[in-house]
Amino acid sequence: MRKFAKSFVAIAAISTLALSACGREDTSTAPETGAAAGFEQGVSIGVALPQKTSENWVLAEKLFNDGLTEAGYKPDVQFANGGVSEQQNQISSMITNGVKVLIVGAIDGAQLGTQLQQAKDAGITVIAYDRLLTNTENVDYYVAYDNFQVGELQGQALLDGMAAKKPEGPYNIELFAGSPDDANAKVFFDGAMSILQPEIESGNLKVVSGQTDFNKAVTQGWKAENAQRRMDTLLTGSYTSEELDGVLSPNDTLARAILTSVKAAGKDLPVVTGQDSEVESVKSIMAGEQYSTINKDTRNLVAHAITMVEGLAAGEELEVNDEESYDNGVKVVPAYLLEPQIVTKENAADAYADDPTLSVLTK
Repeated sequence: MRKFAKSFVAIAAISTLALSACGREDTSTAPETGAAAGFEQGVSIGVALPQKTSENWVLAEKLFNDGLTEAGYKPDVQFANGGVSEQQNQISSMITNGVKVLIVGAIDGAQLGTQLQQAKDAGITVIAYDRLLTNTENVDYYVAYDNFQVGELQGQALLDGMAAKKPEGPYNIELFAGSPDDANAKVFFDGAMSILQPEIESGNLKVVSGQTDFNKAVTQGWKAENAQRRMDTLLTGSYTSEELDGVLSPNDTLARAILTSVKAAGKDLPVVTGQDSEVESVKSIMAGEQYSTINKDTRNLVAHAITMVEGLAAGEELEVNDEESYDNGVKVVPAYLLEPQIVTKENAADAYADDPTLSVLTK
């Protein structure tokens, strides 16, 4: 069983081909949380989303508005593009306005303690959406894709892509991570490193810059300009004569920024990973530039969050499939995890067959 301890990840390396021992197929029901449950349709449901840093967050806004309305509830969906303090104020306002359930995609999951205490005092059920809420007991459930597995898939894709281009190593690589205020960023990175670290230790992979620590690899705010600036610096400092074979990128926005930097430097494109199945990155994959992305269909994630709301309205105990992995520093949060899918040019048509936007790009 994986354990996300107080540092949020303390995990032994495991095979990318094996599913975690959490047992995704053998689901269970969550223990009593003490949160309010059982309410009528027509009530307000609060959805606090972070900044609009990716297409998936923008899509989630529409899906929550449409899905909650269709299910008979009044959605209050807000983005906090102004930052953490704006999200804190938005959540406080939702609580004051009497929402029955609070779904939170946090900018910084460790900075909402006061607001989540207010929610608990008001008898509101709190669901962490996509990003874990940390350092608080006042979170009842977590719904997300299996983010450690996302990292594993990215790490293996990096190895596979480089081997396809150059059958024998060693390979020169660089490592990028997401924003340090996003609890998922370390999980993605550690998942990838569970695959890559043994190859680094064996000498098959070389991080030429020497920047292998998460804190050296982070990209503040998930901002493309920050990733591009760092890639520029890495190329200038470490690759004047060395060949760059691959780059671990945690998402598509950063992947495109990394590729932009490499192109500007006039170097051959390395194998670059990604995540989120953004339109421009799917185009890039089909054009043979970005190597891979991760399909985490936002439609399925939002749909399951709304299913959780409906279960709470009916007074049911919610189904979870991981009751051990997500220790947020104060409590283990019952989680329902969806399974991510690696996508390359070879399987893109199948992966996006039922996606009306992306399927067109893979024909």
